[in-house]
Amino acid sequence: RFISKIEEVLNDWKLIGISSGKPLEKGIFTTGTWEEKSDEISFADFKFSVTHHYLVQEPSDKDGKEELGEDALPLPMQDLLCMNNDFPPRAHCLVRWYVYGLREFVVIAPAANNDAVVSESKCNLLLSSISIALGNTGCQVPLFVQIHHKWRRMYVGECQGPGVRTDFEMVHLRKVPSQYTHLSGLLDIFKTKIGCPLTPLPPVSMAIRLTFVLQDWQQYFWPQQPPDIDALVGGEVGGLEFGKLPFGACEDPISELHLATTWPHLAEGIIVDNDVYSDLDPLQAPQWSVRVRKADNPQCLLGDFLTEFFKLCRRKESTDEILGRSAFDEEGKEVADISHALSKLTEPAPVPIPKLSVTNMVHSAKKKIRKHRGVDESPLNNDVLNTILLFLFPDAADKLADAFESRASTSAGNNPPPENEDYNLFSHFKSAPSDSLTYKLALCLCMINFYHGGVKGVAHLWQEFVLEMRYRWENNYLIPGLANGSPDLRCCLLHQKLQMLNCCIERKKARDEGKRGSVSDRSPGGASGDGAKGGDYSGENPEKEFGKSWESWSDSEEEFFECLSDTEDLKGNGQENGKKGAKESVNLKPEGRLHPHGKLMLLHPGEPLYVPITQEPAPMTEDLLEEQSEVLAKLGTSAEGAHLRARMQSACLLSDMESFKAANPGCCLEDFVRWYSPRDYIEEEVVDEKGNKVIRGELSARMKIPSNMWVEAWETAKPVPARRQKRLFDDTREAEKVLHYLAVQKPADLARHLLPCIIHAAVLKVKEEEALEDISSVKKIIKQIVSHSSKVLRFPSPEDKKLEEIIAQIMSVEAIIARARSLKAKFGVEKCENEEEKEDLQRFVNSLLEQPEVSVVGAGRGPAGSIIHKLFVNAQRVPAVPPLEEELRRSGSQEERRQGVQSEFPPPTGREVILRTSVPRPAPYSKALPQRMYSVLTREDFRLAGAFSADTTFF
Repeated sequence: RFISKIEEVLNDWKLIGISSGKPLEKGIFTTGTWEEKSDEISFADFKFSVTHHYLVQEPSDKDGKEELGEDALPLPMQDLLCMNNDFPPRAHCLVRWYVYGLREFVVIAPAANNDAVVSESKCNLLLSSISIALGNTGCQVPLFVQIHHKWRRMYVGECQGPGVRTDFEMVHLRKVPSQYTHLSGLLDIFKTKIGCPLTPLPPVSMAIRLTFVLQDWQQYFWPQQPPDIDALVGGEVGGLEFGKLPFGACEDPISELHLATTWPHLAEGIIVDNDVYSDLDPLQAPQWSVRVRKADNPQCLLGDFLTEFFKLCRRKESTDEILGRSAFDEEGKEVADISHALSKLTEPAPVPIPKLSVTNMVHSAKKKIRKHRGVDESPLNNDVLNTILLFLFPDAADKLADAFESRASTSAGNNPPPENEDYNLFSHFKSAPSDSLTYKLALCLCMINFYHGGVKGVAHLWQEFVLEMRYRWENNYLIPGLANGSPDLRCCLLHQKLQMLNCCIERKKARDEGKRGSVSDRSPGGASGDGAKGGDYSGENPEKEFGKSWESWSDSEEEFFECLSDTEDLKGNGQENGKKGAKESVNLKPEGRLHPHGKLMLLHPGEPLYVPITQEPAPMTEDLLEEQSEVLAKLGTSAEGAHLRARMQSACLLSDMESFKAANPGCCLEDFVRWYSPRDYIEEEVVDEKGNKVIRGELSARMKIPSNMWVEAWETAKPVPARRQKRLFDDTREAEKVLHYLAVQKPADLARHLLPCIIHAAVLKVKEEEALEDISSVKKIIKQIVSHSSKVLRFPSPEDKKLEEIIAQIMSVEAIIARARSLKAKFGVEKCENEEEKEDLQRFVNSLLEQPEVSVVGAGRGPAGSIIHKLFVNAQRVPAVPPLEEELRRSGSQEERRQGVQSEFPPPTGREVILRTSVPRPAPYSKALPQRMYSVLTREDFRLAGAFSADTTFF
């Protein structure tokens, strides 16, 4: 049954019959793609997995197939003599270690990891089963059985062809018999094993590879030390500029260099290698190849920063819990007494101090923290805190409020942002522009979390930040490092909140200035543009700017103006019907005009149409928009709900209508529509009674729907200029909401908000570092990181696992760049004078990073070879002179004596030998068939793998 199951699998995989293919090209085992397919079969209740490993090849030409005679050797046997792929750097262990030069083979192994075929009788049973299966099916693909424990990787197998058979056998020892540590001993085994009946034995061809390992980079101290954070205050940090992420490995990311010296084609007798003397001098080897062993997870600064910051996201404590209760309370008022509330409201407000000094701010928060704990316990010391606050708020260094004001208007981001791809990354990542306050804050928090008391330091800085925001709101100081205008919904929510606060400060400032002096006696520079549309108008239209500052007045005056407007309405067009009202309203004095509209005239009075000063729509952050849309959605689809929804949505429309009526007395809805929504006013040429062509206009169909929203709003709108209307945007309430939102953020929430900024900064840092090295594989990975992050960070709360993946990708790139730098230093790429040599070395270093093994041009005599030679020589010299008895013991060792010339190199860590020949077996008149033996010898492992072919027809 077992045999028939094997045959069934071979049939399914179409491995029956003659195999054909081209001779193997050089390096195909590494560059080609290996694929595998698996199945499961069982012997009674013992499960085996059957796996077919094969090298994907282009289909061979048909002509080749016809040429194959019936007696042609099976392909695997021909491959045994092929020397193109003797020591593949990366391949399946059967191909690499026990190199039979196979391009496809089937392995039968116990399915469970802990199962093993240990007893000899079981091994023989399996071998005979596969032998019969191969005979029955005519399959020419080699079949292997894994025996002994999995870790030993022991295989035995067989390959059959017409009248020929190859047996694959193996020996695995822990202790190496001394006679097999050199070439002459191995040749003896090989010849004995072949047992060739011919007396002058055909020559044996040999391939030898010695591997030397260099672990000691004594002459290179790893250059990068962790930055000295105390120097941060002076603005210079050991290799770390303040406000930028650090980069690079703290330890050498390359742990070992493996040099393989190869003699690919040697005939027997050319070289002497026995227990006394050896000709194998690595410097004379015709081929050198190098591979580097990377340190496992080297400690890298950028990776550590990211990981530590990400850990913050999982903290549960609130700022109060970390810094002690009531950190935001007023001093000395521990117990809030409700009776003092009114007296506190009526107290005269303190005059704002014109000087905004960081130290005053810090001082107040410090006292509050100290009140609850010991004097010097606060997490951040004053110097560090001042440095950070000055970095975040450069305008705070100015002593005079005037100088500050002029600075603030420029620092609020009037200059257009650079339009390059890296700058615009923030919109992909939903972070914040790289020159913004939010981005800088993220970097500072990241740094403090890493160097200054972790989460406590973060909580402390955040508290200072919130106090600074409140101070700026109360004293009308704009927040620097934020673009003008409404919150940018492409940025993270925290950035939007800060922009919202800036809008509130701008409105409040404009209102206060409006109160202080009339429009005429203020210089154009005084008004700092409007919150939402200021950016669009600044410079084009100064009138618009002053007009804006009148938009909304303080709360008490607001009430007054609302009452006044009601009495005016009663006078003007209160109880009369519409027509009469329209006539009377012509007598009203026009108010709140901005400028005449180019060509339009009012339809009825025929006067020019004036564009009114209007209120700006209220800026919104994404959470407010979401809230609003939820409320609107909850109103349902009933008529009442729909009406209410329309009322809510038309607050801005109503305000604009009132401004329009005030600026254009006697106007009608058609006038308003022509200005506000020209597409809803349809004009067409008609011929009147006199035969003249005239243009007649009318409202569009949607405007004529009975009880439509626009008509209703127009009827209820009163002629009130923008400055007397109720504010659409209550900046005081909105600012308090933002300040409350900021104050209740826990360090974990903060880290979540700012993580996109940190990832953004890390990607920029990696790009900047990569540009210096120019490694093509890194460019690809960075592109993947950007596209991956864009998908993950766009959603409000990304999964931790996905964020960890992004951080891991960034860390892997950092490690690659660190390796490139390490190799550059070791091979002295920068010191190289000769341009051509420098380019060659650079190419060599790049390929070492990207390929499993790189051959050295010119072997030991090329530029790279001589550097490697020097590295080994230096490493050999480094150890101190050994004591006498050790010297004697070493000089007595066989390996040392045999090496002679090799003292410049350490004893080889690995010796690999391949012996091949083609001889008739088992009788002198048998067919000459390929025989091959491979031996590998390392410090704790000795392995012989042989493929011995025999003629099954003439024996």
